[in-house]
Amino acid sequence: MKHWMLLFLSMTTLLHAQTTADGFAIPQAGRVFVFPRDHGSHPEFRTEWWYVTGHLDAKDGGRFGFQVTFFRQARRDDGKTLHLHLAHAALLDARTGRFVHEERLNREGWDAVSSETTLAVRNGNWSLKLDEVTQRMHIAATVKGEVLLRLDLEVVKPLVVFGKDGVSRKGASAEAASHYLTWPRLKTTGTVKLRADEHAVSGEAWMDHEFSSSQLEAGQVGWDWAALQLKDGREVMVYRMRRKDGTLDKASTLAVVERDGKVRHLSSDVFAWEVLGTWKSPRNGAEYPIRVRIRFEGTWFELKPLAEDQEQDGGITRLPYWEGACDVIDSGGQVAGRAFLELAGYAGDLAGHLRAK
Repeated sequence: MKHWMLLFLSMTTLLHAQTTADGFAIPQAGRVFVFPRDHGSHPEFRTEWWYVTGHLDAKDGGRFGFQVTFFRQARRDDGKTLHLHLAHAALLDARTGRFVHEERLNREGWDAVSSETTLAVRNGNWSLKLDEVTQRMHIAATVKGEVLLRLDLEVVKPLVVFGKDGVSRKGASAEAASHYLTWPRLKTTGTVKLRADEHAVSGEAWMDHEFSSSQLEAGQVGWDWAALQLKDGREVMVYRMRRKDGTLDKASTLAVVERDGKVRHLSSDVFAWEVLGTWKSPRNGAEYPIRVRIRFEGTWFELKPLAEDQEQDGGITRLPYWEGACDVIDSGGQVAGRAFLELAGYAGDLAGHLRAK
């Protein structure tokens, strides 16, 4: 009897440790991912996103940076779980510096859905879908009636899982973690229609799929994230979790995806993030460190934005952040690749705002 009681208590403790206080799942080490199911939605987790950013070159010499992101956010209400679907789309015309972006927010249902069996998410007429036969992804999105994106994405390098034993740590708390799946290099073709002008484009994209129940813990106010696609065939992903006292959280990480797809993770004490220049938002006064130098393993890369104002001003969510297309400059002053840089939590306490939601 004592043996069974101890077993029951240990199982109860284990089950409790796997969920938040309000019953959402916490990422667990050793998870076995099953595809295409795990490309789809995970409603047992509070937060999930499918995040596509990329650089496109037009045949007429134009250049664009784009972002299309789908979010699912769950909340409890009178014992029921409600799922809200947020989506962001943005396009930068690098020739003119014009940056156009839009947000959408819908409850789950007719206007917004995310499949639990494969990659198929939609918010209004915006969509991201995986063709399981061709293994290609398709994006369709409009931006404020000025932009129409129709893009096909083909896998160049295999899917990678960031973190240790399938868990990407964001802080010391067990809840401050995610399952972080990434296609680090996607060959991208399609069309960009900007007002009356339609451009045939080709380039490369990066896609993150993360699901968790808490991306921030107490004391953290925001994060800096970058994804670099280097000409030498490697990719670099780095995130810095910033604390309220101005220090860097030890959970901050840099990962190198080698040419063969293998991933190496570097801890926060062996890479450096240096701010070279800032930009102040005329809309909310936030000052973003948009020019940075990343040092690791005896080398460094500078991120040089294609335009200063690539801020999404948080019209619906009131959570402004900077998400921008950049060139990667090496120590010899040459363009070594392309990147996207995300800076969140500079227009107020991001963690406090999220808790209030």
